[in-house]
This record gives sequence, structure tokens and C-alpha cells, in this order.
Amino acid sequence: QVQLQESGPGLVKPSQTLSLTCTVSGVSLTTDYYAWSWIRQPPGKGLEWVGGINHDGSTHSSPALKTRVSISRDTSKNQFSLQMTSVSPDDAAVYYCASLDCRDDENCMYDFWGQGTQVTVSS
Repeated sequence: QVQLQESGPGLVKPSQTLSLTCTVSGVSLTTDYYAWSWIRQPPGKGLEWVGGINHDGSTHSSPALKTRVSISRDTSKNQFSLQMTSVSPDDAAVYYCASLDCRDDENCMYDFWGQGTQVTVSS
């Protein structure tokens, strides 16, 4: 059974850097049909894709956040991480990590999610 668990501080001050980690169990980050994503949901809004890392270590991020987002992984711990610099109250959200199953190249699907972690941006 694949499980994902987010961890990181729930409170970040404006202009500081948000750091979150997702620990994955049940499957390797390097499994060739999986990609790994960070997705957030601000209060009262829909889901927003933040960025992700593929099985080969290549990364992608939302154009709107690209200059502030960095995604990395530690394969020895089967973890991937999100760093977001210069946060503002607009970055407050529930942050989820999720696995994207691309065994069907034409129909990738998110199949497993972490429970989410609330991030508040406040001084």
C-alpha cells in the first residue's frame, strides 16, 4: 500500500522560506511510471498544482510560482521536498503531496495523497 506523509512547520513568517517534506512508503520514488507532486488548496479556493518531480529526478513547477519554488528528493530516505521562498499570506493553504500514476501515458492519474498539512503565513 502506497502512503504519503507531509511534514514541516505549520507557521511561516512573511518573506521567509517554507520547507515541506513528503515521506513515501510502499513504492520507490524512482519507479518509472510515477511522478510526485505538491498541490495546495488555499482557504475557500480550489486545488492548485505547485510543482513536481519525476522518477528520473527532473522537476517542474507552476509558471506562477516558478521563481520561488524548488523541489528536490532524497532517494535514500524516499522523500521529496518543497521549498518556497519569499512567502506571503497568499501562500497560506493546505499543502498536499500526491503520487501521479502514469502507467497509461495518455491518462495519468493521481492515485495516492497525503493527508495534507496546514500552512499559515503570519508574523
